Amino acid sequence: MNPTSNYLTLAGREIHCMAWGAPDAEPVIAWHGLARTGRDMDELAQHLSAHGYRVICPDTLGRGLSQWSPLPQQEYCLAFYARLAAELFEQLKIERAHWVGTSMGGAIGTVCASGLFQPQLKARIRSLVLNDNAPELATAAIERIRAYAGNPPAFETVRDLEAFFRQAYKPYGWLSDAQWRRLTETSTRRLPNGRVTPHYDPAMVQQFVHHPNDYLIWDHYEQIEMPVLLLRGVESDLVLPETAAQMQTCGPGRRGQLQTIEVPGCGHAPALNVPAQLDAVLDFIRRAD
Repeated sequence: MNPTSNYLTLAGREIHCMAWGAPDAEPVIAWHGLARTGRDMDELAQHLSAHGYRVICPDTLGRGLSQWSPLPQQEYCLAFYARLAAELFEQLKIERAHWVGTSMGGAIGTVCASGLFQPQLKARIRSLVLNDNAPELATAAIERIRAYAGNPPAFETVRDLEAFFRQAYKPYGWLSDAQWRRLTETSTRRLPNGRVTPHYDPAMVQQFVHHPNDYLIWDHYEQIEMPVLLLRGVESDLVLPETAAQMQTCGPGRRGQLQTIEVPGCGHAPALNVPAQLDAVLDFIRRAD
C-alpha cells in the first residue's frame, strides 16, 4: 500500500504526517530528530508496514511541511510537542501505539510515555525505541547541534546542499546515493534570493535558550513502565557510554525492561535504513506486542 500525505490541525497548528500501511493495522509512531523531517523514517516505515504495521511519521512543528510556530519561545519545547502527540492520537483514533524516536523524537516519546505532561498517553504507548537518545545528553554535542541548527547555511545549488548534508550527517552511517538524494530533496527549501537551505524554522533552536534543561528528563524516564530499546551509535557524542549505563540502573532499566544495542559504524544517529537496524526495531516491537 502506498503511503499517504496528510495534514492535521493539532493544538491549532497545521502538522504534516506520512501514513504507511493499512489504516486498521497496529500503529507505530515514528518521530524524527531535531532538524530533520518525517521522511527520514521512509525505510523504517516501509519495513514495518510490510510486516503488518501502520506507521505514522509526523513532521514536527517548524520542520518539513508542518507550520512554523508563531510563538517560538513557548511552542518549540518538549511539553508542546507532547501536546501535539496527544492530539495526534485523538485525531487518528489511535488507542495504543508503539513509538520509535530518533534523537529529539525519542525525547518526545519519553515525555509522552511518562505521562507527566500528558497523563492520558502513559497507558497508550506500548513500547519505546530510543534511537540515540537518552534522558541526559552530552553538553558538547548539544552545543555542536545548536550551532549548526540555529544558523543553517544557504547554497546556490541543491547539489551543494547535498554535499553539506553528506558531511553534516556522516555519523548516520551508510546511506545509498539514492537515500542521500531523497534526504536532500525532502529537506530543501528555497529562499527569496533563490538560494537553498535546510527545510526547518531556524527559530526552533530557541528551545535551548528558553528551555535550557528540556532534554534533562530523568524524572520522565523514571516513570516509564513499558519495554524500551536503546539503539546507541557506537561513535555517538550525544549519548555517552556512562549515560547508557546509568539508564540500566533506574526506571525501565531497574525494572528489567531496557534492552541496549550498540550500533556499529554510526554516531548520532543511526539512519534506520539497513537490515540490521530495521530488523532490530521490528523484533523488539513484535516482542512487545
